[in-house]
Amino acid sequence: MGRVEGKVALVTGGASGIGRACAQLLASEGARVVITDLQDDKGAALAAEIGDAKAVYLRHDVTSEEAWIAVVERIERDHGRLDILVNNAGIGIGAPSITTMSLADWRRQQAVNVEGVFLGLKHCLPLMRRAGNGGSIVNMSSVAGIKGSPVLAGYCATKGAVRLLTKAVAMECANAKDGVRVNSVHPGIIETPIWESIAGMGQAGANAPPDLDAISAMSVPLGVKGLPLDIANAVLWLACDESRYVTGAEIVVDGGLTVR
Repeated sequence: MGRVEGKVALVTGGASGIGRACAQLLASEGARVVITDLQDDKGAALAAEIGDAKAVYLRHDVTSEEAWIAVVERIERDHGRLDILVNNAGIGIGAPSITTMSLADWRRQQAVNVEGVFLGLKHCLPLMRRAGNGGSIVNMSSVAGIKGSPVLAGYCATKGAVRLLTKAVAMECANAKDGVRVNSVHPGIIETPIWESIAGMGQAGANAPPDLDAISAMSVPLGVKGLPLDIANAVLWLACDESRYVTGAEIVVDGGLTVR
């Protein structure tokens, strides 16, 4: 217990799924957590569940630079520092073919998954540097940022971008000797609400979310799907001082999916 005691953490997309698990675990290990999302009811309920002394919820569109500026100003005003940034907010949009994906869907996914991470880095790094305590940034990528999927080309493009953006900024921070580490986490088949948004995986006539248990039994070497807590545990390790010598790394949590 207490692996991030006294630290201040920001978790985007923190109202549900992996973000929720990250917020809960970081708070349980001693961090004061700022949860941001567009799901106001879920976000406020989670903050209340964690407790006023440990968590607060803020409405936050990660595609808006003005919203990022406001969130960072609020964190600096309330806490005077930021130690942990979990760039978790993301969406998944499937399409049967890249030739049928709309430009609007392509741009929306890029805006949330890539520009949201860029804006987080741009506006949170200065606060981390001003505080002078170093810090840890964890960008949520995916196994789709490592291997291709025939119906998730746009999603793969965004998560691949996050993977290399992470490495580039890790080197920037290392050169600056600012004490900030930057790493990416790559979930595999995890039971989260994102599967509902890519129901049918872009296949015509399929409207229900995929059967994750069946898919995992067939394609994951460990034979089972992952849970949000599995990803949160990796995030916690990257956020705490146990990983002080780790930067620019990609932590794959997928039951062996990308190895097969």
